[in-house]
Amino acid sequence: MKSTTKRSVIKIIAVSLCVAAGSLLAWNYSLVTATTQDTYESLEAFSNVLNLVQENYVEEVDSQKAIEGAIKGMLNTLDPHSSYMKPDDFKELQVETQGSFTGIGIEITMKDNILTVVSPIEGTPAFSKGLKAGDKIVKIGEEQTQDMSLMEAVKRLRGPKGSEVTISIHRKGWPDIKEITLIRDIIPIHSVKSKLLEPGYPYIRIINFQAQTTADFKKAFADLEKQGKIKGLIVDLRNNPGGLLDQSVKIADIFIDEGVIVSTKGRIKEQNSVFYARDNNPKYTFPLVVLVNEGSASASEIVAGALQDHKKAVIIGAQTFGKGSVQTIIPMDSGAGLRLTTARYYTPSGRSIQATGITPDIIVPSPTTMSVEADDKEDEQDKKPKYLREKDLKHHIGNGLKEDVTQKEEKPKPEEKSKAKTKTLTSKEKLDPEDMSKDQQLNTALTLLKGLNVFGKK
Repeated sequence: MKSTTKRSVIKIIAVSLCVAAGSLLAWNYSLVTATTQDTYESLEAFSNVLNLVQENYVEEVDSQKAIEGAIKGMLNTLDPHSSYMKPDDFKELQVETQGSFTGIGIEITMKDNILTVVSPIEGTPAFSKGLKAGDKIVKIGEEQTQDMSLMEAVKRLRGPKGSEVTISIHRKGWPDIKEITLIRDIIPIHSVKSKLLEPGYPYIRIINFQAQTTADFKKAFADLEKQGKIKGLIVDLRNNPGGLLDQSVKIADIFIDEGVIVSTKGRIKEQNSVFYARDNNPKYTFPLVVLVNEGSASASEIVAGALQDHKKAVIIGAQTFGKGSVQTIIPMDSGAGLRLTTARYYTPSGRSIQATGITPDIIVPSPTTMSVEADDKEDEQDKKPKYLREKDLKHHIGNGLKEDVTQKEEKPKPEEKSKAKTKTLTSKEKLDPEDMSKDQQLNTALTLLKGLNVFGKK
């Protein structure tokens, strides 16, 4: 009797578990079905709107153009770095990372639906004409840039060598919009510049990360080694907007013997990856300083973060841009391309770069010539320069970590902030990143290297 009762109880429990499991599966199925149903209803609404536009709009509508506009609008709701590229735009992107191209030479982004300069590329028409970070490009030719896509803007700014393009610029402090005419030229693909600051103290500047950056860097370094024993090296990543991930990993790998260089984490497992250092480079014993500023973004932040976490370099300068998201380029059957943000970058210690950036070990403020604007809420004497960063961009994604932990790691300590006053440089005092007489960040780096050598000898 007891045995029968026990078997009955077990049977009831088993049936209950099956019913519960079935209810859970049914609930999950209902949830998926509901989500799918919502998507179908939204697509039906889109189809209906398109049909009404085609039938009733005052002029005949190009359906292909309307659909492309809808795709762009959808991607604009995601984040500033996701975009749809038409076939011509996709080809432009491929050329930019692999070969030379012609244009005016600026890195741009969208801020408040206005085309904004992140930084001019050194040695280009934009640089020589004095364009600055934070300049708002109101018009390209006769076309207003408000709501213009980045790729469309890039396409309009590029063109045959020697051709002209006129842009209308608004800058903080200017009473009126100014028109600037630039002559398009070949934008240099060589991303590495180098020179000897003083005997034993070479300087290498990486302008951006292109396909040949690592090879060019190694060649420049080898040439500098021939000029005498190296006592300390300065690597300048200021105003470096980024570029190819593999090149940033290889640059960091030159100075890191083992361990993680950078990792990526996305919503799906396929987007998770870890990049490790390989112990196949010469061992360097000299001290290394890396310069960064508000224009250092993406790949340059990966290099700075990796060297900082591994304690292979002293980072000097200003808080970086904070572009720590991974964009995957997905080719479409039509020849178009989809640039989609799929993951975030993390430094070897697990810090997220996204919307926070890299905090230098030694903070040296950037000159106010790079400033986007001053804070009007503060008194005139207390105004501080404001710089365009990732966190200022509309729809930027978060850093994927607990906000309080990240801020504690990334926010500079009050006592670390320099109290040195800076003044706005006039056009005659235009800052040259290689003019040491006016470059406080570079001077600080060289002074530190000399001090480390003296201390090492003692």
